[in-house]
Amino acid sequence: MKRLSGFRKRYGASPLHLLLVVSSFALALYAGVRLLKGDPLGVAIWFVGAALLHDLVLLPLYTLTDRAAQALAGARQAPAGGTHRMQAVNYIRVPAFLSLLLLVVWYPLILRRVPGYHSATGLDPEVFLGRWLLLTAAFFAVSALCLLAATARQRRPNRPHRESAAAESE
Repeated sequence: MKRLSGFRKRYGASPLHLLLVVSSFALALYAGVRLLKGDPLGVAIWFVGAALLHDLVLLPLYTLTDRAAQALAGARQAPAGGTHRMQAVNYIRVPAFLSLLLLVVWYPLILRRVPGYHSATGLDPEVFLGRWLLLTAAFFAVSALCLLAATARQRRPNRPHRESAAAESE
């Protein structure tokens, strides 16, 4: 047991964490070798292009969008006392992220950019946009309910439990 606590003290986490990190690096290395086997120049150009697109276009765009959402939601900094304030903007960020993630993954189907998909699956191409909009509405509805519950919980006065009140009176 002492060896395990010494390892945890030196490494900063459990041996299972180290095993998972090493395994994920091995899997990434394997995927990289397989990916570069076909067209290494094309893959390298794609990675550089993706990094440039992200850093020069997308990062400023979603930073501005997030700042606008913070301004609209009236997000404030945490008080100086150190207690964490609930930020309503987080209840906008999460459903927006999930909705955009689905859009990025399924945009060819949502925007009807895939010809002949109907013959492969039997699904009408018109259903994907409606389903994505329905999922987006559901994400925001669940997030709004979570915000209402968190706001109600935050506004409720802290009442001592019956057992602790009874123990204090003894």
